[in-house]
Amino acid sequence: MRKTDPASPLDVSIARPAEADDGGFVAEIVDLINRVYAGAEQGLWQDGTDRTSPAEVTSLIRTGQLVVARMDGRLVGTVRVQRLAGGEGEFGMLVASPHERGIGIGRELVAFAERWARERQLARMQLELLVPQTWTHPVKEFLRGWYTRIGYREIRRARLDEAYPALWPYLATPCDFVIYHKSL
Repeated sequence: MRKTDPASPLDVSIARPAEADDGGFVAEIVDLINRVYAGAEQGLWQDGTDRTSPAEVTSLIRTGQLVVARMDGRLVGTVRVQRLAGGEGEFGMLVASPHERGIGIGRELVAFAERWARERQLARMQLELLVPQTWTHPVKEFLRGWYTRIGYREIRRARLDEAYPALWPYLATPCDFVIYHKSL
């Protein structure tokens, strides 16, 4: 599946499995994701905590779960897509290059993820948003508003330590995650 709007300079597609063997490509993706998340989740994690690793990105590419956005051949964004056990589609690890922000990369990646889910006859799309329990994070508030504007609705909150206990020790502040759904 590929975004096929010929007027757009943005090429969005699922990373080819062979790209998992390209160490430079994997490193570029890891760097982009970790750089964006370091800013977007500043204060949530202990210093030096990365969002992803080369092993995780390689696995996501091999299993067809990593979508990449390129502009003029350059990597400018990514999103992970998957089918959940409950029959929903889910996207996560959504990032757009800080140098290309505001031109619709995130919107195109979400639209691609939603098309991906519809093509698999999935009726809902899910996303999770990590939020601090005791204070308001400006990036998370921006994302909450943006996801709501594009049709996502909060369905529940969960404690991160209960859902993902292995991550809890790396937090700098207690966090919950908010689960959003959108009917497709």
